[in-house]
Amino acid sequence: MTVLLRFAPSPTGALHLGGLRTALYNHLYARKLGGKWILRIEDTDAKRHVPGAVEGISEALRWAGLEYDYGPGRDGPHAPYFQSERLDLYKSYAHKLLESGHAYRCFCSPDKLAETREKLARKGSNSTYDKTCLSLTEEEVGRRVRAGEKFVVRLNDGRLPERTTPSDMIFGALRDAHASLPTDPVLLKSDLFPTYHLASVVDDHEMGITHVVRGEEWLPSLPLHLDLYASLSLKPPQFAHLPLLLNPDGTKMSKRHGDVQVMDYMRRGWEPGAILNWLALAGWGVQHDATESPASSSSSTTRERNAPDSTAVMSVPEIIEKFDLSALTHRRTVLDPVKLEYINKHHIMRMCSTPDGLGDIARRAHGIVKAAFPSSQYTSENYLRDVIRVLQGRLMNFQDLPSIAPFFFESPDLLAEEAKAMVKSTSVFDYQKATQAVIVRLDQPAFEWNIQNLLDVLHEESATLGMSSKVFMTILRHAVSGKKTGPSVPEIMFVLGPQRTVERLQAGDEQFVTDAN
Repeated sequence: MTVLLRFAPSPTGALHLGGLRTALYNHLYARKLGGKWILRIEDTDAKRHVPGAVEGISEALRWAGLEYDYGPGRDGPHAPYFQSERLDLYKSYAHKLLESGHAYRCFCSPDKLAETREKLARKGSNSTYDKTCLSLTEEEVGRRVRAGEKFVVRLNDGRLPERTTPSDMIFGALRDAHASLPTDPVLLKSDLFPTYHLASVVDDHEMGITHVVRGEEWLPSLPLHLDLYASLSLKPPQFAHLPLLLNPDGTKMSKRHGDVQVMDYMRRGWEPGAILNWLALAGWGVQHDATESPASSSSSTTRERNAPDSTAVMSVPEIIEKFDLSALTHRRTVLDPVKLEYINKHHIMRMCSTPDGLGDIARRAHGIVKAAFPSSQYTSENYLRDVIRVLQGRLMNFQDLPSIAPFFFESPDLLAEEAKAMVKSTSVFDYQKATQAVIVRLDQPAFEWNIQNLLDVLHEESATLGMSSKVFMTILRHAVSGKKTGPSVPEIMFVLGPQRTVERLQAGDEQFVTDAN
């Protein structure tokens, strides 16, 4: 059996983090099992369709590196991939249900339905419809259809075949919550467009979907989908429902609260690999107790052994190798932004360890640095490579480059409060002694400019002058950067180069003497 999964968003807006995680898990599971996955657009609700949403979803998936095998722009054996182009198929299946008696036509108007619901509620009934149209004769139904009366097609829940509720690959054994469904749910609307439920079941069967990996919010709909599979005598796929993602305060993640759209993270310069790493670990890196595991205790033991740390830094191929869908927690998971910072920093460090990765970071950072320092002549990609190398471990996001190390691109502001505070207890004598000694050592034609030589010279001069390393290095850091924190002084000097380093030591000396007087 060829494993085939699908990611099926509705074009009702931009792709958000929850949707991206669903697409990611479909990708991971398909690749883990040597299968494929489809991007299917569920656009049967025309009123909620947002122009450009499909293009935005595709762009976000491309940015993340989640390449679907079939879908819009990638034709294959399961086309078309827009549900609005598959309407005849849904009508055909609705007709099968009508012919078998598992569905019937309902001619009740919206006003009539609202009145019926109110009447049933007053009686304390849990029903949402009184099945009025189920009692219509075939002749009456035919007459009203020929007369052009509008109707919907409803599932006849009084004639459902017996079925079982299969275990969910994440939640395990599920109770049959059929009783919580509305009475005789609508399958085909009066405009002949299907509801999500009919279209989803039909498409999953017709496309040969073997595993449905979707959000927890669809769990209440599962009994209806299983009823449809049984009524159509179709074998259902295996289901896995992903627990909801929560904000750090425990509230449900939604578009109304904060940045949850993938586009927000694209604009803010997060590494796509880090975003996927972060989402993959949401609910995967936790430990399970046998009592809370939806599977057997032996499976639980395997889970605990295989679950990665919640901040494990992994590439997508590494995630695929370790991925185990059954090892996901069935509890809702907080998506911690602090973990993203940590993971993103380490993804940048990984990239910087190869020439190609470092070059890619430098190319992307070039425009940002140039915009921040339009007058600077020190923004070339080659120069940025050196800057990024010495900032490894400090760079959470490459867009932070201008703010965390402005001294690489422009002269430091030694009149700023931070710079003044660095040397407020330093005497003019010590400041000049330190800067002048280093200038003499560095301003030599034979001096080989590298970080190790710079480190050796600074240690030697500190010892020769009898100054503590802390005082000595603080003076030099003040002169070359004006910042309390950052790369080591030898690393800063190395990137600045001989001329700029000496110029800054001289300028620092002059400014400090001026301020002291």
